[in-house]
Amino acid sequence: MAAPIVILLAVMLIYPVGQLLLLSIRGESGFTLAEYQRLFASSVYVEVLLITLKVSLYTTFFAVLTGYPIAYRLSTLSGARKQRLLFWLLLSFWTSFLVRTFAWVVLLGRNGVVNRTLLDLGLIDQPLSLLYSFPAVVLGMVHALMPLAVLTMLSVMENIDRRLPSAASTLGARPGTVFWRVYFPLSLPGVAAGALMVFVTSIGFFITPTLLGGRHETMITQLIIDQVMQALNWGFAGAISVLLLAVVLVVFFVYDRMVGLSTMAGGAGDVKAGKRRGGWTRTLGEKVLATLGTATDLLLRAFPKGRGTQAEQGDGLVLRVVVFLLVVFLAAPALLMIPMSFDSASGLAWPPKGFSLQWYQQIWDSPLWMQAITRSMLVGIGAGLLSMLIGTPAAFLLVRGGMRGKSAMLAFVLAPIVVPRMILAVGVFYFFAKIGLVGSSVGLTLAHTVVAVPYVVITMMAVLRNYDTRLDLAAYSLGARPWATLRRVTFPILGAGLLSSFLFAFATSFDELTIALFTSGGLSTTLPKQFWDEITMQISPVIAAVSTCLFLFIAALIWVAERLRHRGLGSLAT
Repeated sequence: MAAPIVILLAVMLIYPVGQLLLLSIRGESGFTLAEYQRLFASSVYVEVLLITLKVSLYTTFFAVLTGYPIAYRLSTLSGARKQRLLFWLLLSFWTSFLVRTFAWVVLLGRNGVVNRTLLDLGLIDQPLSLLYSFPAVVLGMVHALMPLAVLTMLSVMENIDRRLPSAASTLGARPGTVFWRVYFPLSLPGVAAGALMVFVTSIGFFITPTLLGGRHETMITQLIIDQVMQALNWGFAGAISVLLLAVVLVVFFVYDRMVGLSTMAGGAGDVKAGKRRGGWTRTLGEKVLATLGTATDLLLRAFPKGRGTQAEQGDGLVLRVVVFLLVVFLAAPALLMIPMSFDSASGLAWPPKGFSLQWYQQIWDSPLWMQAITRSMLVGIGAGLLSMLIGTPAAFLLVRGGMRGKSAMLAFVLAPIVVPRMILAVGVFYFFAKIGLVGSSVGLTLAHTVVAVPYVVITMMAVLRNYDTRLDLAAYSLGARPWATLRRVTFPILGAGLLSSFLFAFATSFDELTIALFTSGGLSTTLPKQFWDEITMQISPVIAAVSTCLFLFIAALIWVAERLRHRGLGSLAT
């Protein structure tokens, strides 16, 4: 069961990345450390690394801080209210990074929505320089990665026993104390997992810093691109990659020692490690939480008293308002593209002038755009199916298998998440150039499968943990044969998880730019690569029209997935 994923990652991840790292210590005369001496000889590269860490830490802090209320609210809701909130979260999560970043370019530009609104209100006399700054980069990255933090934290919060806060309330604890002394410590594994996912993703980011930042906000991944695409210096690109990979591995090692990698798949974490932590750090943590609980209770006294059950269930007015504003923050930039895509003017300015379908017609008439859309769809479907076929057996093995070394196996499966996407892309590009797969759809599908398969494994592990195997045994005891049990019992129950894993892998492939930037080829490219080329060359309403199409496509995809999920549950009940 482990063979497919082991072969895939060994051939498409370990070998290409290993080859790239070997280039950093291999010169014309053999072993050399010249590239590393060059890397640390200049303060420029160290400063870029510090800027990268600074941006990533700020992004991680604010993404987790703002995402926590949404995850908490989602974990307390059920039924239609939860589905509505989850729809908007998933819509933001699956909407392309390029679309969301481009929306911020329009929002923060000198003739953008923010400056135009401030000028119309008379609050400023001339447009502000909001773009190409550190706050703009952090704002764009927090907006891009907050849904990832929410979904990661939610997987842990939904497994917290709600009877524990209720028990604390019956023993006389006030709502603030209940939250900080009972609920928050139980949610910390999810917070840690969310912070890790955001940090690792942001440290390998280059889309948002390139479009929203200036030369003082250069990220280390941008240096790797320059060394490969312009200087063709593979050795120095490998040295920078080693530095970046070392930082990520240190972070993962610390995380595994403190929490445990199982929390990334919705597990409860390493309880034994939590018990070992003690002494003054634990005492200090308890005092801080007690102080926060007391301060929260004092603040709650300033508001009208409601029912205690409302506070426990997260139905407070303040929480609802905060979550509503955060959801507006997530959805508004992409929604802004819809009216601007119908602008009859030739430039992107607010408010739109007139109504026209010319930009959609231009997309339809363009062979480049249509070929890019077709190729992204085919590669996405192929990567989704392949990821599901490879990842599902691995998930079964990790959840139900009796093998030794499950932690090591899980760490290996999560390697594509650990390795920054830029390092993987450059390594795959170097590998494909040797075997002639650069520009081929087969190569793109295999590379996209590598980055998508960990999410399939994580999704299916969460589904299998909640699957009651006694249902299969009951079917056997009633005379059902294995195939009938699989068709009538197992598949209907796991169908929603399989569909979710496929859509997750498809969306990951459909939005993948980093690998496509190197390996898609110049003539037949993917939709994200074509989008990127258009943004870097010119800003036109055509990009707004493409953004609107992508936004509506993702919305339809989520709606169809939800309908199929309900249909699967209905057939199971029947």
